[in-house]
Order: sequence, then structure tokens, then C-alpha cells
Amino acid sequence: MVQDSQDAQAGGSLTEAAPLAGIGLIVLACLSFSFLDATAKYLIESVPTLQIVWLRFVSHVILSFLLFRVWKNPALFKTKRPMLHIVRAFCLLGITIFNFLAVRYLQLAETTAIMFAAPFVITALAGPMLGEWAGPRRWIAIVIGFLGILVVTQPGLGNMHWAAVYSVASMVFYAIYAILTRQLTGTDSSAGMLIISGIVAAIAMAPAGLTVWVTPPGLWSWVLLFATGVFGGGGHYLFIMAHRIAPAPVLAPFIYTQIVWMIALGFLVFGDVPTVTTIIGAAIVVGSGLYILYRERMRKI
Repeated sequence: MVQDSQDAQAGGSLTEAAPLAGIGLIVLACLSFSFLDATAKYLIESVPTLQIVWLRFVSHVILSFLLFRVWKNPALFKTKRPMLHIVRAFCLLGITIFNFLAVRYLQLAETTAIMFAAPFVITALAGPMLGEWAGPRRWIAIVIGFLGILVVTQPGLGNMHWAAVYSVASMVFYAIYAILTRQLTGTDSSAGMLIISGIVAAIAMAPAGLTVWVTPPGLWSWVLLFATGVFGGGGHYLFIMAHRIAPAPVLAPFIYTQIVWMIALGFLVFGDVPTVTTIIGAAIVVGSGLYILYRERMRKI
């Protein structure tokens, strides 16, 4: 793709509309990730978790090869920072494994709420690692959004399931993955980043995925297994493109919007009825994100 081959050159220059476009892309990425988690939670009832993780990356690679016609553009694999790609790929693998383990035991809204500690880590690391320092208003919006998450989870008012540890581990990998993604967008193409991470993760998971192999029960399960690669790969492509055109601290609060999609999918697919506190907390989360959006629009006027 001509556009993708020019990604690395365009990565360094941000237009005035770039932050708003980046916000739109990150919201769509969160929607795609929500479908991924819902699909994984559905499949876990009949297919081993590690097998789902492996096939998620296998389908991710197949889709990427077809979409970007890799056989005609081997230059996509060229990079000056191969170790950074490998570390980033293992972070992506960590996100997926621990998140899929968590959704087996927790509601979708619960796993997402725990993941929302990531903007603190991302915003804190973006300054020293990327030179993208967040201002006080952005920090306030992030804190308010996190307070909304506390309203949802209500820590200390009930027994937190032990599987929440999986979500915490997934969150840490997510924060590091976001920072590394932003670092690589300055030199590498979006397609190359997507393909390399998928290949590394698929190879790394092959032994575990094959060891626990269970034949999926029916065509529908196979369709859903392929869909995990579509939702995962597509979501991460949108994620990469968002970080290519907008600073990490601007994008970080908008992962909070994922709780809205998770609440909706949890209700529609699994019958998880959101509580009043969940709805109130989600409203606070969305409000914090809308404030950041308003601030970005006002800066362009």
C-alpha cells in the first residue's frame, strides 16, 4: 500500500486535525477490542484459552498477509529496531493471554475497569520516554476518569475475585505496549508493525496452543476463532495509526470509553445487567474523555 509505505515518513509531522483523528481511531480500536474480549469469553466455554490465543494470532497473521499483500512488499519487514519489535510483540502476547484468562472468571465490565489504570502508567511514562508531557488539565481528566472506574469496581466494598490479578498483569503489558508503539511509529510502517508483532506472537504461542488443542465444536466456533484475529489485528492497526498521529497522553483517557462497549456487550451476549453504580461510573468515565476532546477542539480555534 502506498499510504502505508509512507507512514514512517509521515509519523513525525502532526497536522492540526491529527489529535482529533487519533481520538476517533482509538475509540474505534477500543470497540474492536471489546468485540475481541466478548468473542474470547464466549469461546472459552468450549475451547482452551491458550488455543484461542494462538489461533487469534494465526488468523491475525493470515489476514495481515492478505490485506497488505506482503509477498509483493517484503520491505515491510525491514526495521532498524528489531529488538523493540520483539519486546512489543511479547507485550501484546502478555495483554492477550492475561486478558483471556481474566474474562473466564470476571464480567467484561470488571476486566475493563481494572485495565483502566493504564492511562496513569502511559501518561507517566510518556514524558521521560517520549517527551510527551501531560498538562495539569489532562491529568485532572485522567484522575476523574479513574474515579469513575472506582465507582464501578467499588474496591473494599466486596470480595475482589482472585482473577483480577490477571487483569492487572494485562494492564501493565498494555501500558508498555502503548509506549513502544508510539516509539516505533516514528520509523516503521503501520503494516510492518502489525505483521511482525503477529508473527512473533504466533510462533511463541504455537507450542502451547498445539499442546492443549481441542477440535472446535462446529463451524460457528471456527468462524469466531477467525474473528478474534479480525478484531484483534484490526483493533491494533487502528491503535497503531492513532499513536502515529496523536500524542500518547491525549489518547490515554479514551481507552476509558471501552467500558461503555463492554457493558453493552456483557448485557447483550451474556445477560450481565449493569448496576446503577456501573452506569454512573461509566458516565463519569465518558465525561472525562469528552472534556479532553473539548480541550483539543478549543486549542484549534
